[in-house]
Amino acid sequence: MSRWSCNVGATRHAFGSLRELMAKATPLRSGDVLAGTAAASAEERVAAQLCLADVPLALFLDDLLVPYETDEVTRLIIDTHDRAAFAPVADLTVGGFRDWLLRYETDAPGLTALAPGLTPEMVAAVSKLMSNQDLILVGQKCRVVTAFRNTLGLPGRLAVRLQPNHPTDDPQGIAASILDGLLYGCGDAVIGINPATDSVPAMETLLRLIDELIRRYEIPTQSCILAHVTTAIQAMNRGAPVDLVFQSITGTEAANKSFGITLSLLAEARAAALSLKRGTVGDNVMYFETGQGSCLSANAHHGLDQQTCEVRAYAVARAFKPLLVNTVVGFIGPEYLYDGKQIIRAGLEDHCCGKLLGLPMGCDVCYTNHAEADQDDMDNLLTLLGVAGCNFIMGVPGADDIMLGYQSTSFHDSHYLRQVLGLKPAPEFESWLEKMRIATDGRMLLPVDGKHALLADSKPF
Repeated sequence: MSRWSCNVGATRHAFGSLRELMAKATPLRSGDVLAGTAAASAEERVAAQLCLADVPLALFLDDLLVPYETDEVTRLIIDTHDRAAFAPVADLTVGGFRDWLLRYETDAPGLTALAPGLTPEMVAAVSKLMSNQDLILVGQKCRVVTAFRNTLGLPGRLAVRLQPNHPTDDPQGIAASILDGLLYGCGDAVIGINPATDSVPAMETLLRLIDELIRRYEIPTQSCILAHVTTAIQAMNRGAPVDLVFQSITGTEAANKSFGITLSLLAEARAAALSLKRGTVGDNVMYFETGQGSCLSANAHHGLDQQTCEVRAYAVARAFKPLLVNTVVGFIGPEYLYDGKQIIRAGLEDHCCGKLLGLPMGCDVCYTNHAEADQDDMDNLLTLLGVAGCNFIMGVPGADDIMLGYQSTSFHDSHYLRQVLGLKPAPEFESWLEKMRIATDGRMLLPVDGKHALLADSKPF
């Protein structure tokens, strides 16, 4: 029996559940086709979008896409929903909500106040009705500011995660990449390493390397070793200098369990990091990464489309007040986002939806070598996200991660984006770059006598 139906041309299309309607209204992507949730045709997709536009936003509080009784992410979403914050849009349909978001009068303070009243399903639904330019405009309106040793997300600022990965975790190789990135003015978001070996000793070695560098040169930034959260807890218990705790997260309890995590485990890790009191200007101590397709690859999507699952992961992130949330948009591969067009669309969706939910969204503008995408596609997405107010991007030596084996953005790319859009690094980091004679007024300086101030210290780090 159908709950929603409409005619497109001479054909009547019917949809039996809100879950089916959401999935079939989603712009085409290979992961949904693989999972069997996608619309059978463009015509059916349009019909689903027409029906979805008339769905009341409030219905998402009662018609739960993943059962409350069996999923702790659903329980988190419902139990923390702020009905007072929701009140300004409570009487709107999904289509009406899109119109409300695009109004001139809808501004950053209003969206900040609204965020606790929105559920991921509401936000995912409205994004399915939005064009790319809609996603850019709404994302640009949202401002989410966080802080640890510097302040991220301020207007007119673009931060960069310095990503100095190495296939064998060689300290000298990593140190060389860190130095290279700092000399290009990257690293204000975080100096973050994906370790080749997820072990406590490996994590401690890398943490102490970065910590010594940050302390010696008084760099206003933070470090993170992207090991599993349980590794980070063990490292903290052993006295390691942990700034940020990392974890990849997803949008369902079952998928998170496949990652070896629960909400209570994340809460334990956050409490441990807060107890170290290592922040100087703020206490946002968590760094999360997400990506469309993770629930599908774990066979834990409950019949949902991959984008709705992705946005549910943002509810998990929101509960722990992170410094950074990074959608690694093209990393999982063409099985989920087939080509440059799908990657670009997903990146804009993720950024907009995360910002609407109150998250400090960045994006790893990336692709794998077997996807139908290239660096021109990434340049396009990078530019669009810059216009949309993305909090941070990646800085990878040569844009080619030699440990993870995928293509991302380079140290140079931040200069392109900052220059073309008039953006600057985080304010504390910008001051440090000028103090170290690396940059002034947003421009990189040539070395004096062949050296920057960062290279003047003869003692190696």
